[in-house]
Amino acid sequence: MGNVRPVIELGDRRLRQRAQAMDPGMDLGADLHLQRLIDDLLTTMTAKNGVGIAAPQVAVEQQLFIVASRPNPRYPQAPTMEPTAMINPHILSHGDELVRGWEGCLSVPGRRGLVPRYREIEVTYLDRYGQVHQRYFQDFIARIFQHEHDHLQGKVFLDRVEDPQDVLTEADYQQRFG
Repeated sequence: MGNVRPVIELGDRRLRQRAQAMDPGMDLGADLHLQRLIDDLLTTMTAKNGVGIAAPQVAVEQQLFIVASRPNPRYPQAPTMEPTAMINPHILSHGDELVRGWEGCLSVPGRRGLVPRYREIEVTYLDRYGQVHQRYFQDFIARIFQHEHDHLQGKVFLDRVEDPQDVLTEADYQQRFG
């Protein structure tokens, strides 16, 4: 498996930069640097009880993130899915329904925010071997995808909170909803 990398936090200007697309013509599966990065992201996310992590969170400005929903101490009700590396991801379409849900972030420790996200999305991405995938996600997994996709645009969940009163400390969140 990979190594745990330091996660940069809000205030680090690298978190606000747009990530660069990877060359889809290259042999992604043979790129040892990329494969090591994916393994490191998986290990880092697991060690920090995340359900997703984006390359910009470890100061790598590439369009890559992991979606790996699973129950853990931060998200005990999360559904389980196979951890999936997504390269050059795009949202192709979305439903009309916006759902507000509580989000946290490894780069914004100690805070949760109530964030509106599309309940249903259709996406495309390359997997770690360069194969194209087109998938439909809904509910919590759609939320994770949109959250991580924001990181590639230089955004964090706090940018999407509509009311400042919808930001809580982790302790307040756990007391109210945990």
